[in-house]
Amino acid sequence: MATKIDKEACREAYNLVRDDGSAVIWVTFKYDGSTIVPGEQGAEYQDFIQECTDDVRLFAFVRFTTGDAMSKRSKFALITWIGENVSGLQRAKTSTDKTLVKEVVQNFAKEFVISDRKELEEDFIKSELKKAGGANYDAQTE
Repeated sequence: MATKIDKEACREAYNLVRDDGSAVIWVTFKYDGSTIVPGEQGAEYQDFIQECTDDVRLFAFVRFTTGDAMSKRSKFALITWIGENVSGLQRAKTSTDKTLVKEVVQNFAKEFVISDRKELEEDFIKSELKKAGGANYDAQTE
């Protein structure tokens, strides 16, 4: 059966993360049968990491505050998590299903496909976003 996405519900969750006035900094998009729907959401990145278990596959849209001494700004990441115990067929479908998620999640600085929990570490993601962000004027720390 072809995968579908609940665009309206997913767009609402996506916009919550994009809103700087919102405490929500992450939302997951998960499978409910053959439909991708919004999953959990939260204000702490560590809570998101707890959602990424070995037996699930999910997509996440996450807001990080990055920048240097001259400016702070929000950067967004699209993370595809594929747990170690996810079957080969589901792994393959995840990459094609991501196109549905990208119809909703259109603005992000960097995209990640992760199956190793070490790569979910906040410092790793932030450093990758910083590299993707261009100029770095914070000469004191480099």
